Amino acid sequence: MSTAIDLNCDMGESYGAWQMGNDAAVLQFVSSANVACGFHGGDPSTMRQTVAAALARGVAVGAHPSLPDLVGFGRRPMQITPQEAYDMVVYQVGALAAVAAAQGARLHHVKAHGALYNMAAKDAALAQAICRAVRDVDGSLVLYGLAGSQLVAAAQELGLRGAHEVFADRSYQDDGSLTPRSQPGAMIEDLDAAVAQVLGMVRDGMVRSVNGRAVPVRADTLCIHGDQPNALVFAQGLRDALRDAGIAVRAP
Repeated sequence: MSTAIDLNCDMGESYGAWQMGNDAAVLQFVSSANVACGFHGGDPSTMRQTVAAALARGVAVGAHPSLPDLVGFGRRPMQITPQEAYDMVVYQVGALAAVAAAQGARLHHVKAHGALYNMAAKDAALAQAICRAVRDVDGSLVLYGLAGSQLVAAAQELGLRGAHEVFADRSYQDDGSLTPRSQPGAMIEDLDAAVAQVLGMVRDGMVRSVNGRAVPVRADTLCIHGDQPNALVFAQGLRDALRDAGIAVRAP
């Protein structure tokens, strides 16, 4: 049983006049923020504002690099080479690191977004490229990756600290992967169901798949999605449930 877990949220995904999420409110309940770097959401001003808000709350700041897909919000798979993955991650992490440095801070972690995350979870070459990019920018950064995936394995192989990530608002397949968003039941919209899933992962090291199978899982960091309509309700509810279960919330 784990006695502590990180609660992370994808943030800073507004872009220009388009507003996404309720970052200011959610920040009071999370311990780390994954800040969009402009490829799927976010822009220079939003990046600056989100980093400042996270720092003011004592929340760890991480980069959330994506495939270059503003229209598809970074959730559409693309054919890319490992070198292209390396280059786009260096570019995005470097940009957010500069935004943080301008405010007297440093990044804490990196978590890939959307399709890039899911592709690299299963593709060892892409996972290696992403982790090499993170290491080459700053070897002290923590790599957040899907629990038990190629991303975490690559991080460990390259000497990075890897954090096994689980999800409160996503359902799981029998192999421990996330149910694709295109399939029914991919998103968990009921808070009680999300809490039950989270406590099972944190306390018992197990998640129940959509087919009812008990899947072993390691939970170092727990994600909620800032773009879902009930993100604030989920963040507060999960934080309260973890507190009531005697589980501390802190960045890894």
